[in-house]
Amino acid sequence: MSRIGKLPVALPAGVTVTFENGVMTVKGGKGTLTQQVVGDINIKVEGNEAIVEKTSDAAGTDAKHGLYRALLHNMVVGVSQGYTKALKVNGVGWKVAKQGNKLVLNVGFSHPVEVVEPAGVKLECPGPNEIIVSGIDKTLVGQTAADIRTIRVPEPYHGYGIAYKDEVIERKEGKTGGKGKK
Repeated sequence: MSRIGKLPVALPAGVTVTFENGVMTVKGGKGTLTQQVVGDINIKVEGNEAIVEKTSDAAGTDAKHGLYRALLHNMVVGVSQGYTKALKVNGVGWKVAKQGNKLVLNVGFSHPVEVVEPAGVKLECPGPNEIIVSGIDKTLVGQTAADIRTIRVPEPYHGYGIAYKDEVIERKEGKTGGKGKK
């Protein structure tokens, strides 16, 4: 039995969970999320808790039991609180600006890079070197932040690049300038 799967998911006030025809739907103050459920999994709502349970002991059901419980928990947190990822831009003269629904990055290329705001995600620039990605879908917020980061991955010598705000970049020592060689 899955240790994570057997834990109930607490439902805050204003959040409803329904499970019909293999689709779980979570509605809350920030929006609605749906997830297709495959396998022998059932979701019951009892009071202010949602319980994910297995309906058989077929191979792979334990893993799906924990997976769908974790997905349900992420959906509940998303529609009640939301998710955010913060990025910082490090580089001489590098800056970020928001123009309409586009994020314009000047990060050392010969041209500015434009990132269109995906549906369900909000991109903000509180400062010239800060990006905040927010939304209700945890996977979409994380993937959007990762896509922005891949535009200019932080390099280990100077630390230039787009990094997560809490990311620590391991710095390397540069060349020693030919000491000891003749």
